[in-house]
Amino acid sequence: MGRILSGETIAAEVRAELQARVAALAQRGIVPGLAIVRVGDDPASVSYVRQKDRAATGLGLRSQVFVLPSGVGEGELLSLLGKLNRDPVFHGVLVQLPLPPHLSPARACAAVGPAKDVDCLHPENLGRLVRGDPYLLPCTPRAVQEILLRSGYPPAGKHVVVVGRSPLVGRPLAILLSQTGPGGDATVTLCHSATPDLAAFTRQAEILVVAVGRPGMVAADMVRVGAVVIDVGVNRVEDPTSPRGYRLVGDTDFEALRSKAAAITPVPGGVGPMTVTMLLRNTVAACEAQTQDAR
Repeated sequence: MGRILSGETIAAEVRAELQARVAALAQRGIVPGLAIVRVGDDPASVSYVRQKDRAATGLGLRSQVFVLPSGVGEGELLSLLGKLNRDPVFHGVLVQLPLPPHLSPARACAAVGPAKDVDCLHPENLGRLVRGDPYLLPCTPRAVQEILLRSGYPPAGKHVVVVGRSPLVGRPLAILLSQTGPGGDATVTLCHSATPDLAAFTRQAEILVVAVGRPGMVAADMVRVGAVVIDVGVNRVEDPTSPRGYRLVGDTDFEALRSKAAAITPVPGGVGPMTVTMLLRNTVAACEAQTQDAR
């Protein structure tokens, strides 16, 4: 059976490291502040925001959730983001995605000041990532990188196949893993749902990352023996035996792959907890950067 890469265990290690940095800021009278903006009451968004808020307060950060109605106008959303950009209490600001269809996620993300963009979705921060001079790193791609490094599977010299081309995960992850330095130096192939004969590429992967949002899209016969598999997908599937009426699964056939892969992340409990922890690390780093002269 393949090794299970617990994101919860690794996240606990990272949070322990962050505690020292938060304590150092506290000695200067500074508390890292995180503002989370949620529009509407999408159940998944409500759950994700709750997790982020609890994790932030659990680490000793100042966290506040701003909830706007689902029918809010774009002007009101952008006005709130502008106020949060100017508020020195908050060092990190994020907009929980997805937004209702009438709102532009691109305009909302661009309205968050680059210095406070802890999701790393502002065009300036994405551009800096491409240039190899990042201010902060996108949370989920950084989570994948940290899981690989801290589990003893550095991507350097490996063929990594990333399935999924979203600007949130796939594209920035491909850039991150191919850059020079620790956690990089991989040869990366970026595939997606429209790639012809996808299995021909996934079978080549020494490290396979799947982030497409389709339950069970990658079957066992699509993965080489001994590959390391990182499953980023989080999908709800109906399950009448569950008290909630559903269960969470990833983008891969986890049970079938366990006997074939050298290591694999579970869903839930894999990339998800690490993504939240990377958000906390970005918030602390943004606070340090914004207060470095306040000594």
